Amino acid sequence: MSTAAALPVLNLIAEGEGGNHDSLSPYLTGGAGLFILLLLLFITTRFNRDR
Repeated sequence: MSTAAALPVLNLIAEGEGGNHDSLSPYLTGGAGLFILLLLLFITTRFNRDR
């Protein structure tokens, strides 16, 4: 990649733009992940009747 082609990419990195969606809430994403993990834990403990 030439220097002239790399300049727009470096400007985007310096400004901090790109890569993050405003529509994705970190609380919603974390809450959904926690719910899924707790659901998997519940399912695992219900089917583990060995003890």
